[in-house]
Amino acid sequence: MAGKKVLIVYAHQEPRSFNGSLKDVAVAELSRQGCRVTVSDLYAMGFEPSATRKDVTGALSNPSFFNYGVESHEAYRRKALSSDIVEEQKKLQEADLVIFQFPLYWFSVPAILKGWMDRVLCQGFAFDFPGFYDDGFLKGKLAVLSFTTGGTAEMYSKTGVRGDFRYFLWPLQGRCACAGRLLTSCPFPVAAARYPALLWVQGPGPSGQFWS
Repeated sequence: MAGKKVLIVYAHQEPRSFNGSLKDVAVAELSRQGCRVTVSDLYAMGFEPSATRKDVTGALSNPSFFNYGVESHEAYRRKALSSDIVEEQKKLQEADLVIFQFPLYWFSVPAILKGWMDRVLCQGFAFDFPGFYDDGFLKGKLAVLSFTTGGTAEMYSKTGVRGDFRYFLWPLQGRCACAGRLLTSCPFPVAAARYPALLWVQGPGPSGQFWS
């Protein structure tokens, strides 16, 4: 891993949370191994999750009918995306490994991270037609899903009340795979999908709540 560049896209409000600790450990260990680690702390950055007209600087290609996918694609080609998107795309381009660190919200990512995916992984940058899945523009990179849940191992089993976690990872993997298998169908290949590993913390966190 020495010399590799790692981007951690971190989505949690509390630095002292279990997510925050996992992020800190990853930064320390990867740095110890000689990696150059960059963290996008979405809440601390105040990252804007909404995909709107503000993401396009300058004139729209069709001012009478706003189509975000079309306009963001055209803006990418014209180098007219908003600066916050461009900055995240630059981090992503430079990274060999991308780690998504987040708590599971309703079997998916927090809205702020979903917004990051919607805005940053735009057509032209992460994928195109043709140019997606195995031919996505981020192929060759590796992505890992590192997330926490507020439940027991039994809850996330095939017979558990919440179901096998591998099944509800599919939409996340698909979202990330279009760009070259970030998460299998996303822009990168996904290690989390292929090599699942579970870390369970016994007992509740502060105030009787599970750590998240």
